[in-house]
Amino acid sequence: MATQALYRKWRSRTFDEVIGQDHVTRTLQNALATDRVAHAYLFTGPRGTGKTTTARLLAKAVNCVGDADTKPCGVCNICLAVDEGRLLDMIEIDAASNRGIDEIRDLREKVGFRPGEARIKFYIIDEVHMLTDPAFNALLKTLEEPPPHVIFVLATTEPHKIPDTIVSRCQRFDFRRIPLTEIVRWLTHIAEAEGLKVEPTALEYIARQGAGSMRDAISLLDQLTAYGNDVITLAQVQAVLGAVASQAVINLADSLIDGNLARGLDVINQVVGDGAEPRQFTREFVEYLRGLLLLKMGDGASLLRASVPDETLVRMQEQAARLSPHTLLRATRLFNAAALEMRVGFLPQLPLELAFVETVMDESVAEPPTTGPTRSGGAQKQAASSTAASVPPSPQRISAPVPSPASTPADESLSAQPPAPPASPPPVGDISFDAVNDNWQDILNQLRQADKKVGVRSVKVGALIGSVLLVGVEGNHVIVEASSDWLKSRVEEPGTKMHIEQCISEVVGASARLRCVLKGEYQGHARPEQSASGFSTASERHPAQTNSALDEEGPEIEDELDSEEDPMLQEALSLGAEIKNVD
Repeated sequence: MATQALYRKWRSRTFDEVIGQDHVTRTLQNALATDRVAHAYLFTGPRGTGKTTTARLLAKAVNCVGDADTKPCGVCNICLAVDEGRLLDMIEIDAASNRGIDEIRDLREKVGFRPGEARIKFYIIDEVHMLTDPAFNALLKTLEEPPPHVIFVLATTEPHKIPDTIVSRCQRFDFRRIPLTEIVRWLTHIAEAEGLKVEPTALEYIARQGAGSMRDAISLLDQLTAYGNDVITLAQVQAVLGAVASQAVINLADSLIDGNLARGLDVINQVVGDGAEPRQFTREFVEYLRGLLLLKMGDGASLLRASVPDETLVRMQEQAARLSPHTLLRATRLFNAAALEMRVGFLPQLPLELAFVETVMDESVAEPPTTGPTRSGGAQKQAASSTAASVPPSPQRISAPVPSPASTPADESLSAQPPAPPASPPPVGDISFDAVNDNWQDILNQLRQADKKVGVRSVKVGALIGSVLLVGVEGNHVIVEASSDWLKSRVEEPGTKMHIEQCISEVVGASARLRCVLKGEYQGHARPEQSASGFSTASERHPAQTNSALDEEGPEIEDELDSEEDPMLQEALSLGAEIKNVD
């Protein structure tokens, strides 16, 4: 015969044994004591928080015939019949499989019959939100004015799907997720009573995986009892549940802070290769990022101390100090979305990898320390080298092309410059408009030279940045204006944007960020005059954006902007631009 599951064996038998729902049990006990029990209740809340159990306790209490002052007594015939599931006057209906109007009509016909053994006939309709609209309409009148010998309890995890007409005829009680400490305490009690030896850290981990559901936590403990060892350890729990050690989560957070793409991707694939469930790992990492966010934005230490070991908390405080709030918010959103996307993805770890790469490439994730060397100095180089297949190399590596006999004076001046040393990133600080404006032509030339050397026609970063207008600088943000949504989206592609930012930073000698706006959106500094069509031609551009480079580079740039292949030029032509003959 099958062994009875622990969650059924340890189902609460009295109101005092209901964990974490004192606001519900106290109200119901007071109603019983004063004989003010309502005819209909609505129990809402997450799964495994005691909705159905409390409904059964209420059925026992209103029908209890024992002599005890507190109901239910647990020893009378009615209480025993409810506990054993044989009381005919307590009817449980699963609305998920009995959701139609015919089932509700059958209920209405039987409601009028008086109870056979108990004093009150008790209907518990579980997952009531699954009923159809006609079924709700059929239930409405009976729920509003039931016979005096009938009480209804409707239970649901999705109260927003229940019509207001039904809700208004019930007393509503919202069940909350059970606190972690309460789940640990009850699991400890069950383990001692069952003769199980479980490490405290393992019990805490099981409770955490229950996510506020007592039933889920007890089921996990029941699963681990069959593992076969004398003592259930944290390592065994993590192995059985397909979870990962906290060190892997910490290592991934370090890689995120350092901007180390290669190491972070290696951590992810190592964890998945060891057999961990990618979605579980992602959930743990999201929870870890949430902890960092609490430490960064408020008094997170007091909130996390009860659930995080002291040594881990110290490490988290160090990491939170090196992260910006913007990065934490963005990373949390991206990894949370990745956890949801894993339900339908064909490659489980791909959403996790994409979330990590997108977070690192969006911007430098580490805040520079006040003293000492920065740990994130190689973040931009790492990002560029890890994406060499789709993004042109850093301007530091292509700013010194090999001169040829046909080189123009502009090419020779560029090739004479030695490559920038790969030491530390440019200093962070405000940039003046004049600093960018005066060097804009050098920026354009470097980007165009990079396009020609890489030979990737689909990128053409120099052509893209040459088609926008420099309109302002705010702090370290260089603001350019695009004439269309299409052009703006191309400039803001992560690889393209990072490449442009690196080139601007190198030329002006300070860390720069690029912001692209649509025409007319920016209201800062005075903007250059533009043509009536909205797209500046070569003669109408800002002085810092003249197309003198086109005259010098000749056929190579003309070939690059071939109207039959380049969609950007097609967009420009549609907006009224003219192609200047460079022969």
